[in-house]
Amino acid sequence: MELTWSAEDQRFQDEVRAFLDAELTDELRRVGQGLTSVYGPPEQSLAWQRILNRKGWVAPAWPKAYGGCAWSVAQRYIWASETARAGAPPLSPMGIGMCGPVLIGYGTSEQRAYYLPRILSGEDFWCQGYSEPGSGSDLASLQMSARDEGEYFVCDGHKIWTTHAHVANWIFCLVRTSQERIRQLGITFLLIDMKSPGVTVKPIVSLSGEHIQNEVFFDDVKVPKANVVGRVGDGWTVAKYLMEFERGGGVSAPGLKVRLDKIRAMADAERGEVNALSEEDRSFRRNLAAAAIEIDALEAVELRVMSRLSQGEAPGPESSMMKTVSTELSQRLTELALDAVGGWAWPYQPHTVFAGGPSPFFTAPEDAAAVGPAYSRTVMAKHLNDRAASIYAGTNEIQRNIMAKAILGL
Repeated sequence: MELTWSAEDQRFQDEVRAFLDAELTDELRRVGQGLTSVYGPPEQSLAWQRILNRKGWVAPAWPKAYGGCAWSVAQRYIWASETARAGAPPLSPMGIGMCGPVLIGYGTSEQRAYYLPRILSGEDFWCQGYSEPGSGSDLASLQMSARDEGEYFVCDGHKIWTTHAHVANWIFCLVRTSQERIRQLGITFLLIDMKSPGVTVKPIVSLSGEHIQNEVFFDDVKVPKANVVGRVGDGWTVAKYLMEFERGGGVSAPGLKVRLDKIRAMADAERGEVNALSEEDRSFRRNLAAAAIEIDALEAVELRVMSRLSQGEAPGPESSMMKTVSTELSQRLTELALDAVGGWAWPYQPHTVFAGGPSPFFTAPEDAAAVGPAYSRTVMAKHLNDRAASIYAGTNEIQRNIMAKAILGL
């Protein structure tokens, strides 16, 4: 898609580039360019968030009344494109991209006044308590209980795959406040202080070697009823609203384009200039071209959804389509990157890149040198980490069921 910016948009683009040149430090660029996870390391992510908060640019999609930018579709796309090209580290989406929009849509005035400024500043760092050992894609089967004790709910249960729970100080949870014949009923959306007595966090180390996910256990945890978002028993409605933002409230195409350009550059560096392409090279180039076409198609859908978001609407069922396409494209790009760098992908050296958390089972010697060209060091770890992309936020199989029902009417 060819986009022609207005004069006002071009001025905004110039302002963004000047801001990034001035404020995005070499260390933050190094983190963003060396990222192997969908999440940035919390320390650097929060450092970048504090810089953005001083500028007032933390929440592009939030209304100005709540501290957001209320940017136009063009401005939000320009921002996503320029930060991707500059190598800015991503912000944690749990607060700004998920809990914040839910509080704006369903929270009380007291909840908005208290939590939203703390989300913007990074004072509160959120994690998401949805999945349970027996309730992942079938989220309506969740069993974490919250029994009514007057002014409090007392929570007992077990959440799993909870990203950054070991550093978060708040978690938004789906809990069961009653047993109903229809499983989606009797679920409540609850905000829980991670410092509450009875909360225990245990690490899960991923296939790519880093500690990002966790298990969270709740043992007689007291939570004030003032922390309910929406109505008691109507948490499924609130959760669906949040998941629309999780799956389709952002924009993926600019970042995918930047990654595709890097893969082309890696392939050129490895394969060199040749006059007669081998069949392997021709196949690789066809796959690159096919990915580029699909990224352009995704971009068109994202821009349409962003237009609706700018008018105060939720993403709708198209969020499932964007989540499915963007995650599967991302996985394909990791495979193309492996093809591009060949054997340089195999050395395991997490000390040379930036995952979304520490690698607890790896200790590099102090004088350990990096192996291979710099562009190859993120490739394998990114490939391994991205195996989860088609699972998190609801498996892509579940997303196809949603599309079949809500979009195709099947």
